[in-house]
Amino acid sequence: MREFIIGTDWLGDCDDVVALRLMLRAATKGEISIKAIGINAADEKSVTSLDGFMNLENVSGIPIGIDHSATYVNEKATYHGKLAKFASNYTCNEDAQDAVKLYRKALAEAGDKVEIAEIGFLQVLAGLLLSEPDEYSSLNGIDLVKTKVKKVWSMAGKWDEQGGKEYNICCSEASRNAAKTVCEKCPVPVTFLGFEVGYDVITGSALEKYDYLYTAMCDWGTDSGRSSWDPMLCLLALIGDEQEAGYKTVVGTASIDENTGANFFKEHKNGLHKYVIKVKENSYYQNQIDRLIK
Repeated sequence: MREFIIGTDWLGDCDDVVALRLMLRAATKGEISIKAIGINAADEKSVTSLDGFMNLENVSGIPIGIDHSATYVNEKATYHGKLAKFASNYTCNEDAQDAVKLYRKALAEAGDKVEIAEIGFLQVLAGLLLSEPDEYSSLNGIDLVKTKVKKVWSMAGKWDEQGGKEYNICCSEASRNAAKTVCEKCPVPVTFLGFEVGYDVITGSALEKYDYLYTAMCDWGTDSGRSSWDPMLCLLALIGDEQEAGYKTVVGTASIDENTGANFFKEHKNGLHKYVIKVKENSYYQNQIDRLIK
């Protein structure tokens, strides 16, 4: 069975909630195993909100980690308070382990190689790469990733132009530096799904009104559907093959300007990086996601 670690900016935008439903439902069907979930940007209720969401999805036993330095107040995301009422394992953000530590623990304990799906900022993954040996593994971060990670799937960047800019990379100095670190130091293949891929694929409009996922979408002001950046990345990761998922790929090496967050790509056949380009109509991806989240 394929094993995953998931990173999410469980802060505000409801596309993370849609994406996590895809992953959690695949786990409940026995299609994948989720070893850990790391929160890379959060408000004060993010851990309890995610805990409550997993309980509502009838999923248990997945540990939550958090980047304790990347917590913000985001009052627009009122659904966090609603989901937090269903929490049972965590009472606050401080209850969750440091996300880099959790990634290291999950990788050290994994039997087979793990895939990492990142649908937010890249600080935790960068922190993993820069980490030193600890009680979980005698390997440094780069060697641990090389030994225990098969592939990284990342919703980040804007790859339809050289010098493109996208929020998950450009948001802050920390996010820019993290993306640069990942591009330069990650020793395993990384497939990027960029802003341009998910922007005009709108999903979630067919949800039932009683569904707490629909409530989250309404609270974000997107009751008629939301752009599908994170859901498309998770669907791609679940399928596990870019061509089978409905994309062609450009292969080479990605780089990031740490001052501006602009992304660049140099094509060559032996590169560790790919970005995807849709080859199907938007309705193809929309219908797959809407079917899986109902």
